[in-house]
Amino acid sequence: MANLDPKSIMHVEMFQVMSSFTSMEPQAVRDLLAQAPPLEVELAPLAKVEDRMIPVDTDTHIPVRIYSPEGQGPFPLFVYYHGGGWVIGDIQMTDASCRLIANQTGRVVVSVGYRLAPEYPFPIPVNDSYSALQWVSQNAAALNGNASNIAVGGDSAGGNLAAVVALRSRDENGPAISAQVLFYPVTNLDYTTESYEQFQQGFGLDRDLMKWFGKHYVNDEDLKNPYVAPLLARDLGNLPPALVITAENDVLRDEGLAYAKRLQEAGVQVESVCEEGLVHGYFSNVLHFSERIDAILVRIAQFLNQTTVQGRLK
Repeated sequence: MANLDPKSIMHVEMFQVMSSFTSMEPQAVRDLLAQAPPLEVELAPLAKVEDRMIPVDTDTHIPVRIYSPEGQGPFPLFVYYHGGGWVIGDIQMTDASCRLIANQTGRVVVSVGYRLAPEYPFPIPVNDSYSALQWVSQNAAALNGNASNIAVGGDSAGGNLAAVVALRSRDENGPAISAQVLFYPVTNLDYTTESYEQFQQGFGLDRDLMKWFGKHYVNDEDLKNPYVAPLLARDLGNLPPALVITAENDVLRDEGLAYAKRLQEAGVQVESVCEEGLVHGYFSNVLHFSERIDAILVRIAQFLNQTTVQGRLK
């Protein structure tokens, strides 16, 4: 029997509609989600929140939302990628969470609205995400930020993109990344782990739904590309320190834990947290999981401060 926090039961019941997504076209799912009333939550106080469009190639701009904390700066930076299986979701979906990150870590958070599959399949979301990191690095001073202290992070598919951006920046000698914070990340699209078997249905993110997301995002020939499945990368050395946060009752739990283990084996500084009783998507549900989110934000702030200090000592 699954160990479920009472708030997790409420969360799963709230999102039972997700099981019907697999019979729908992506745009129909987006239209359905757009009709849902926003959650009424108290938003964390900040100095400024700004929406902008930034270039990702010669002809294309994507939206970002910039959250600036109170204080003088320059602030460390945090580039955040939202979840949604690369198919749904946007910067509004993680607005409350990003406000909390900025408020409680004292970082300027830049939330990235990368283009979505299937209209823009792999590698376009990866390219957008990496271009956004480059833009933040190049424009750090204008953001009242510190280009030498940029963390990346995200949840679910966004956690995948954050991990991939860290890999790509290492491979291409791109912007220096001080840390990566991965919430229940997708690290391998093979759907066969023990947690996929245990939580394949009835826990919010079903196995069939993950397959639906994967089908729309990537072709079969790219499934083992490390920029799709970072768990399969041959070399995970020389990557930024990582905080990997998984949920106990989540199909993605085991691949997140496996990624943390592989990073550690490659000599990367890793902290791994498996949130007991919780389910996929909890970090975006500020209404139901405020106490658990506050606790993990303390852990994130400590981790980011620690990696910053260690980086200075090197």
